[in-house]
Amino acid sequence: MKLIRSLGSFFLYSLSTTGRIGIFTGVSLIHCFSPPFYRKVLWHQLIEIGFYSLPVVGLTAIFTGMVLALQSFSGFGFSNENTISNVVVWGITRELGPVLAGLIVAGRIGASIAAEIATMRVTEQIDALITLSTNPYKYLIAPRIIASVIMLPMLVLVTDIIGVMGGFLVSIYDFGFDPVIYLRHTWNNLEFVGFISGIVKAIVFGFIIAIMGSYHGYHATGGSQGVGRATTNAVVSSSILLLLFNFIITAAFFIK
Repeated sequence: MKLIRSLGSFFLYSLSTTGRIGIFTGVSLIHCFSPPFYRKVLWHQLIEIGFYSLPVVGLTAIFTGMVLALQSFSGFGFSNENTISNVVVWGITRELGPVLAGLIVAGRIGASIAAEIATMRVTEQIDALITLSTNPYKYLIAPRIIASVIMLPMLVLVTDIIGVMGGFLVSIYDFGFDPVIYLRHTWNNLEFVGFISGIVKAIVFGFIIAIMGSYHGYHATGGSQGVGRATTNAVVSSSILLLLFNFIITAAFFIK
């Protein structure tokens, strides 16, 4: 009976959590498309999510492209410009670009969103906003969702370019490939569907990161320990949902 009670409690808790997240997501979406809009807050979030994430995203992208080209040459045994450029551009634009950028932003921005909102919750600043007739959904959550959905596709585009450039550098300087031929094959192997699938993933990932960070921060309880739990839960849940929706979107685009 203890086992049955534990399973039942877990099942009911999962259902209630899913329902709360669904309601929170719906309310947040409504406030994203209805005035008033806090432009200064939105602009600050655009800079925070996009510009300040560029260094770590760029470094991750260039080393990933380098390793992908190196493994294609030494591990898979590919030894020509066409094959290696194909592996690099497909791997980066279809999968590694959006997934790596999403996970990095989830760790950096998802944690930041959860920590900021959770701190405001446990210190009663959100209650103060309500007292001042300021809707916390519009002031705290909607700008972060909009900024994340806008900036993550841009970060993925940067990741794609820098990642392909990393593979190009290794292929030219380590393998001795002809740069003109390599770039020509890279351009010919670039698929519009693969590129669009990466951008769609970025939009979905940005929405997930902002929603999970805002949800866990908004419902934080228990002082400083609650802030820590909210931050951890935001990063973990965002990462799991990113990988889940990565599979779903990939299946929708490439499995027929």
